[in-house]
Amino acid sequence: MHKAPPTIGAVLNPLAYIASRWTPSPRIVRRAALAAFVMSVAIVITGGAVRLTGSGLGCDTWPKCTDESLIATQAQGFHGAIEFGNRMLTYVLSAAVGWFILAARSAEPRRHALTKLGWLQFVIVMGNAVLGGITVRTGLNPYSVAGHFLLATALIAVTTVSLQRTGEGDTAPRPRVPGPVRKLSWALIAATLVLVAAGTVVTGSGPHAGDSSEIERMPFDWTTTAHVHAVAAWLVCALAVAMWLVLRVVDAPTDTRARARDLLIVLLAQGGIGYVQFFTQVPEILVAAHMLGSCLVWICVLRVALSLRERPAGQAQVPAQGDPQLSTV
Repeated sequence: MHKAPPTIGAVLNPLAYIASRWTPSPRIVRRAALAAFVMSVAIVITGGAVRLTGSGLGCDTWPKCTDESLIATQAQGFHGAIEFGNRMLTYVLSAAVGWFILAARSAEPRRHALTKLGWLQFVIVMGNAVLGGITVRTGLNPYSVAGHFLLATALIAVTTVSLQRTGEGDTAPRPRVPGPVRKLSWALIAATLVLVAAGTVVTGSGPHAGDSSEIERMPFDWTTTAHVHAVAAWLVCALAVAMWLVLRVVDAPTDTRARARDLLIVLLAQGGIGYVQFFTQVPEILVAAHMLGSCLVWICVLRVALSLRERPAGQAQVPAQGDPQLSTV
């Protein structure tokens, strides 16, 4: 059987073709994971800018910006530029995810788990792009907007895990703390998800609808939903304090305790911003800071959970419990 010409092979299986001619270093793979991670946060922040500037319908259709134009027109002004710019950033995010998939696929030895994580990122990005189109076509339906944010939160989770995994091996995870501590981390993750979901309800019923026109809001009292959100926040804080104390009691690795401390600092700042914005009629700048804080809280919670286990690359390379390299996620 004759071997297919290189050009045919490149068309039929481009990833395998690239992998046969390029072997990225572990540093390049990590940089690719970092790029996807940074862009997954950036797309949330720019999406918040779209809503807070009332530019949600700056491009009033999808996938085009108008019925006649693929890009924003001069007639759409500032709002069209903001909304179209956020759409264009999705391509930058897609490029970063694509780079990570290529790097993970081409690494030697091949990182199957990393490649799967890369494709999961791609699926979430494509799904959120479609949901974004539905959001525009439904006139910024608040439930669609909430789903859009929750998918973005899922993407941050996957990119955070991907970045962590680039510094680990592919062996089975090995616990670094007792089982009850790991269960506490799962409770912390669950409570944080409830907090994020409650935050989308506050947004969906609150004053920043995303456009200057009359936009449908969730049929809930905004003050009540804000109080529910605050209760969820206090629960997360209590669990975070418990985690920090327990990690000290069980003499957990230094990097793990540092991540728990970082989580407490971020929660303190996020809570302060939340209360200030509530009592100052939710000014846009504080809402933007609170959205960034939401991303940071979620990332810190995941980093704590990920530091409770390790995947050494090999028996000869098993890191000590206080090894600094485990804290560079």
